[in-house]
Amino acid sequence: MKIVTWNCHGALRNKFETLDLYQADIYIVQECENPLLTLNLEYKKWAENHLWIGKNKNKGLGIFASKEIELKSLDWSNLYQNHEVNYFLPCSVNGKFNLLAVWNHKNNSPNFGYIGQFWKYLQVNKTNFQNVIIAGDFNSNSKWDEWDRWWNHSDVVNELAEIGIESIYHNSNGEVHGEESKPTFFLYKNSEKNHHIDYIFASKEFRDNVRKIEIGLPEKFIKSSDHLPIYCEFKME
Repeated sequence: MKIVTWNCHGALRNKFETLDLYQADIYIVQECENPLLTLNLEYKKWAENHLWIGKNKNKGLGIFASKEIELKSLDWSNLYQNHEVNYFLPCSVNGKFNLLAVWNHKNNSPNFGYIGQFWKYLQVNKTNFQNVIIAGDFNSNSKWDEWDRWWNHSDVVNELAEIGIESIYHNSNGEVHGEESKPTFFLYKNSEKNHHIDYIFASKEFRDNVRKIEIGLPEKFIKSSDHLPIYCEFKME
């Protein structure tokens, strides 16, 4: 099973062929347009087997799979104490495992933006986080932790670890959060303003069967997006 997550920075209809080098089974793409509303027939064909959510038809969150893969939406809660969190897309893959696509937003929250949104989603869905891969643009890193918050990036990482879910990149490369050697994001496409904010987290059964984990090369993707894709290959029965 080959999975890629990538924030395409909009207009996926003009960029989806950039991902062909991976020949992945599943692509998780942030800031992509709704395939059902596009006038681009090639993009519509490429996205024939997909799930998509978004409040803006031009920038949402999508899961795109090979035609032989079955994606089934899961009804997980997006309400935390009556507050709605957005851009979390859970699904079942072939009825064998769960996949959660993530695009962390500020969501107009004065206190719980970005990783705070995921923290809220985690609180109400923790029991669903079993046999799961969680992938996407988290817009977060431990280096931005704040001393007076209980929902920092590090807090979320620790809470996930308590239920057996860890970042594949960090686990495979022996790196710690906040000290990553490879970035996934370049602010304003500036190579000096780089950060690691995209992740693939997974349960132990997936981490034990990782064949490859890699971050896309800037020279191949920087013209298309300010983010680099993360590619992961698993051995699956």
